[in-house]
Amino acid sequence: MQSESGDGPPRALLIAATVVAVAAVVAVLVIAVLRQDPAQQQPVPVAAVPAPQASSAECSELAAALPENLGDASRAALAEPAPPGAAAWRSDGGGEPIILRCGLDRPAEFVAGAPLQGVDDVQWFRVGEAGAEDQSTEQQRSTWYAVDRGVYVALTLPQGVGPTAIQQLSAVIAKTLPAKPVDPAPVR
Repeated sequence: MQSESGDGPPRALLIAATVVAVAAVVAVLVIAVLRQDPAQQQPVPVAAVPAPQASSAECSELAAALPENLGDASRAALAEPAPPGAAAWRSDGGGEPIILRCGLDRPAEFVAGAPLQGVDDVQWFRVGEAGAEDQSTEQQRSTWYAVDRGVYVALTLPQGVGPTAIQQLSAVIAKTLPAKPVDPAPVR
């Protein structure tokens, strides 16, 4: 007759294996939490600028159509108080966010004869960033205005973001907002 203690592994070995397995799971969870970038979870601060049409039907329609992802950037929450007509995306690697604003005034630099860039049936005008020359290369950004719609839409891109964001947003703008004739200010 065999004793019950001879069947299976010793109790101490089972307890040790269970403790090691639980410790491994806890270690994996702790590492995952520590690897998360807290900046990714922070809301994006967006400064308020004059945007008289930000609450318009056009801007509301555009906001509803905006994608969750632009290339490798994901939609980010805006810090309160969030200006109406604004949205932001932040890349997984952190860095400066992509910011979209709808309903702004015509940019002062947008005058007759200003160069435009067509992207997927949307005409974009690039404005200079105040103080951009004073910034380090990795902090420089560019702001582009969609100028052939019923509302002006501005897109601020960090340095090195590539063309994906403006291409994706051009497609959304072209589907959502009807094209209008370009209306630059007269040359002074």
